[in-house]
Amino acid sequence: MLLPRFIRCLSAGTLLTLVAVAAFGQDNYPSRIIHIFTSEAGSTNDIVSRIVARGLAAGLGQTAIVENRGGPAADVVARAPADGYSILLYGSSVWVLPYFRHMSYDPVRDLSPISSAYSQAIVLLVHPSLPVRSVKELMALAKARPGELNYSAGTVAATPYLAMELFKYMTGLDIVRISYKGTAPAVNGLLAGEVQVMFTGAGSIMAHVRSGRLRALAVTTAERSPLTPGLPTVAESGLPGYEFTSVVGIFAPAKTPPAIVNLLSQEIIKTLKNPDVNEMLFESGVAALGSTPEDFAARVKADIDRWRKVIKDTGIRVE
Repeated sequence: MLLPRFIRCLSAGTLLTLVAVAAFGQDNYPSRIIHIFTSEAGSTNDIVSRIVARGLAAGLGQTAIVENRGGPAADVVARAPADGYSILLYGSSVWVLPYFRHMSYDPVRDLSPISSAYSQAIVLLVHPSLPVRSVKELMALAKARPGELNYSAGTVAATPYLAMELFKYMTGLDIVRISYKGTAPAVNGLLAGEVQVMFTGAGSIMAHVRSGRLRALAVTTAERSPLTPGLPTVAESGLPGYEFTSVVGIFAPAKTPPAIVNLLSQEIIKTLKNPDVNEMLFESGVAALGSTPEDFAARVKADIDRWRKVIKDTGIRVE
C-alpha cells in the first residue's frame, strides 16, 4: 500500500489546529461523516477524492466518503450547511461554467476555497482508426472534411470542452461536439470509436495510449510535460501560441468557519504532499498540489479573469 505512512499518525501541527478549531467553538468537529462530492466514478477526480478521504480520515479520526454526483456536485455543496461536512473536489468548470450559462450558484459568493488538489497534463487524442499521427495532420484532415469529425466532451466548460473550443477557434476548424454525461463516458465514447477526437487529462487515459487503444498527438502545456514524456506540445506541433492548463481544487460552502477551512486545508496539504501519494499520482499523469485557502482563492480569481477574456475574445458559447 502506498498510503500507510501518513495514515499511521497525526502530526503535532494537526493537534494544534484541532485546539484552534475548539477555540472557535467548533470543538466537536468532525463528529460525523465528511462527504466529498465530485465527478463520476472512475475519473481522476474520483481517484484523488478517495485519496483525500483516506487522508482526512487518518488525520481527523472521522470517516470521509466520496459522493459521485457529476455536474450537480457544485450545486449540492453550494447549498449545503456551512459546517465542514460537505466539500467539493472539482475542476475549472465550477468557476467557469457560470460565465456560459445561468447557474443556481455563484462560484465566488457561494463557495469557499480550501486547497488546490492537483494539476494534470491535458492530451490531444484521436481514435487509432483516424489516419493522423500529428497535430498538423489532424488539422489538415479536419480542414478537408469540415463538419465530419466529432469530438467528445462532458460538462460544458470542463476541460475537454474548453480545450477543444479554444483549439477550434485558433484553427478555424469545424469539429462537431458530441455531448456525454461526464468525462469518463466521453472517454468511453472515444474508445468505442463513436467520436474521433478528444482533449482530456493524461491521468485517466495514458494506459489506453500505451495499449494502443488511443493515440496521443500532443500535450497542451506551454512546454513539454514530465507527466507525458516524449509527447510534443500542441504549440510546437503546428499551432503556435496554443496553451491550456487544468487545475482541480477543493471547496467548502461559503461561510464555513475559517478554523474548519484551515484545518481541512492543512490535512489535505499533508495528504497530497506525502511522497507516496506524489509518486502514485505522478505515475498516473497527475501532479499533486495542495495550497492554503488564500493561495487557491487567488488562483481561482486569476483563472476566472483569464477565461472571461477568452470567452469575450473568442465568442465561445454554449450551443
